[in-house]
Amino acid sequence: MNASARPWLRPLVALTVSAVFFVPLYVALVNVFKESGRVAGEAMALPVPPTLDNLANVLTNPDSLFWPSLRTSVVVTSVSIVVLTMLSAMLGHYLARSRSWWARGLMVLLLCGLMIPPQVILIPITQVLKAVGLMSTLPGLVLFNVGYYVPFGVFVFAGFMKGVPAELEEAAAIDGAGRWTVFWRVVFPLLRPASASVLIFLGVWIWNDFIDPLIIFGPGQGTTIMTGIYRSLGQYASDLGGVFALMFLATLPILVFYLALQRQFVKGLTGGATKG
Repeated sequence: MNASARPWLRPLVALTVSAVFFVPLYVALVNVFKESGRVAGEAMALPVPPTLDNLANVLTNPDSLFWPSLRTSVVVTSVSIVVLTMLSAMLGHYLARSRSWWARGLMVLLLCGLMIPPQVILIPITQVLKAVGLMSTLPGLVLFNVGYYVPFGVFVFAGFMKGVPAELEEAAAIDGAGRWTVFWRVVFPLLRPASASVLIFLGVWIWNDFIDPLIIFGPGQGTTIMTGIYRSLGQYASDLGGVFALMFLATLPILVFYLALQRQFVKGLTGGATKG
């Protein structure tokens, strides 16, 4: 019997799938506002009465784990996505407009880079960073992010460039604008939807990255917010409420960043590439 004969089937499937994804979020959220001693034995129970002690302990903890980790993640993510957006936009524009065979070959090579998990090349990357003196440094982690994620950015921008009329660039060039001016003042403003996509995707990926900062920074050389959560889970850790509070606070900055760009992202996808 088809689905139209059972109108209740589709909502039931949707509710079931939603519940599967919602349960971990529910557990993480309710335990933020629950007394730490109750978390292990009553993980699914509602926080009655609710408390803000877990959040206050994380924000005022004398070990200063949260604030340095947050600052490092903000710097690494911000610098990485800004550099990635600029480099990817320029390279994507060039490859989209070029008709040479080697440009197509380079595009294929970059697309192949999207298929390689970062963990596969992490050990060779650490050897390269050691050779240039950037291992266990913040610039080394930023350089790794730029090198690994630039194929994705180029793929997005090159695909979007096909919807930008080349006549706009030709008209600007006839008016006397140089190639640099044409790109930054004519082309790049039209790439706002692609820029929003790159910023959102790469921002979330880099912010949530765990294994790469853990290996590149090494022990005792700084921590991002995700490696900070890992280090808070010591062998004899008993403050589970504080761990849930740390996870909750770690999601807020990237959630705000996503919501701030979402409107521009959706508007750009539905508004057309040539609208200013």
